[in-house]
Amino acid sequence: MTYPSNDVALRNPPATQGPPMAPRRSKPPRWSTTVIVVILLGISVNGLIRMDISIERLFRAPENVWRFLSGAFPPDAQRFPNFAEAMLETIEIALIGTIIGVVLSVPAALLAAQNTTPWKPLAHAVRFMLTSLRAIPDLVWALIFVMAVGLGPLAGILAIAVDVIGFAGRFFAERIEEVERGPIDALRSTGANEISIVVGAVLPASFASFTATSLYCLEKSIRGATVLGMVGAGGIGGELTTAFTLRQFDTAFAIILMILVVVLLAEQLSAMVRRRMLGADQLTRAV
Repeated sequence: MTYPSNDVALRNPPATQGPPMAPRRSKPPRWSTTVIVVILLGISVNGLIRMDISIERLFRAPENVWRFLSGAFPPDAQRFPNFAEAMLETIEIALIGTIIGVVLSVPAALLAAQNTTPWKPLAHAVRFMLTSLRAIPDLVWALIFVMAVGLGPLAGILAIAVDVIGFAGRFFAERIEEVERGPIDALRSTGANEISIVVGAVLPASFASFTATSLYCLEKSIRGATVLGMVGAGGIGGELTTAFTLRQFDTAFAIILMILVVVLLAEQLSAMVRRRMLGADQLTRAV
């Protein structure tokens, strides 16, 4: 048996394990962060004092909730046919408004996306418009359209459509910008015009994401349409407001249960359609 010489041992000393590194200490927050936190806390405390919020009202809340629940059971089932008609109107408002919004979102997204817009400043302008539409709540849009076109479902449809344009237009534009350049360059090399490129490459590659976003918009619109009726934009919301105003808690609870069932069914049907149309892999990439 041979052993390494001393020279070899000196040239290749055994690796030694150093002492364990101490954990890095977390840095203290910056002074600007501390100032912002202090300002927000100050605004919150000042708001509590200025709004004169009474703790006594919080202690009375369980009694009021019990009064509502005792009056809500059993739910009033005699007026279900009337409620069903109003609920159907709510679904129709959501569906029509979503279809209009999704259809108008496609050209808006093509103008907003950097790889399909004909003019870069136009893309920024359209993105600003979509952000503005999305920033205003759908309930405010409903109030605006009730003032513009009067009470009824038309105001609700327009409010839903505008809200969907702001929401779907943004996600459509982001998906269009993620389309791979290969198919686009291949069509452009054949002399295809911009419309042919959009129809032949951009829209097919974005179809899965567009479908998933559109179905989510429909779910969102059904939930939103139930509230729009409270300001006179049609649907079941008006019936719910009337029931609470007249303190008919059994009627109000029946309407709430109907809204809950419809919204849950809409979510389940939407998820099922997405799985059937897109498949698990495409659905994961689309969301």
